[in-house]
Amino acid sequence: MIHATGHLRTALWLAELGLPAMPLSRAKRPVGNCPACKDNACGDRPNMLAAGPCACPNPCHGWAAATTDLEVLASPAWAPAWRQSDGVAYHPGGAGYTVVDLDHADAVAWARKNLPATKTVPTTRGEHWIYQGTMPSPNAVRDGIDIKSCMAYARWRGPGTGTMTVLPDAVRALAVKEPAPFRAGVVTVPALVGGGECPHRSPAYLERGIAMAEQRITDAADAIHRTVYRVFLAVLSVHGRCGCITDAHVGRLFKAAGDKGESLRHCETAWANARAKLGV
Repeated sequence: MIHATGHLRTALWLAELGLPAMPLSRAKRPVGNCPACKDNACGDRPNMLAAGPCACPNPCHGWAAATTDLEVLASPAWAPAWRQSDGVAYHPGGAGYTVVDLDHADAVAWARKNLPATKTVPTTRGEHWIYQGTMPSPNAVRDGIDIKSCMAYARWRGPGTGTMTVLPDAVRALAVKEPAPFRAGVVTVPALVGGGECPHRSPAYLERGIAMAEQRITDAADAIHRTVYRVFLAVLSVHGRCGCITDAHVGRLFKAAGDKGESLRHCETAWANARAKLGV
């Protein structure tokens, strides 16, 4: 029998309703980051999967740690996280939902004019509008508006009011926007080992490899984080030890990722994780 109080009790109730739940810290971030995965040292492996919980015993990967398994939620491994928690979060996409996070009054006013009515939940500064259906989870689609669905988590703030409606095209359209210009000039990459000459075949071999990597990123229809990391890993696995990769090459890869909406910070993190993975 499971005994629970406070936030854990709420999480268990959500899990019984089919909402994957997890503890949330005072900083509105997941708690219990395990040493093996701290600061994305593992390459953010759970977020590279289309679905499935974090494989670590503690809730260390945000949305991927959220679960409907009552025994896991109440397990001793999760007890420290619940002691630190200041709330409960859930994975909307895991339950088949999309949350439109309206962060201030102007965003709420815009939604009332432009989006179909659905279930609404009051938040500290605005509202959550919850729809039936899933989609990607871009942030800042408009001023004060984030979308939380697949590969994202939202803070639980109560059941809300109104009737949930089907995710409309108007919300999906918010995720389709022109990518911000990518400032390739700010890319700084630590020097790799080697003398700068590619010994594999010829300079054309490296050029083809970089061009193919750019194209693979450009052609990615979804899972951009995963694709970028794997492309960086593939390039470094071939050329990372000979030192022939220059800032210009890395800039091209970062720009391809930036054109798909990937931030410079995510590019730098993925590059660092790939280097750490290969030891280059």
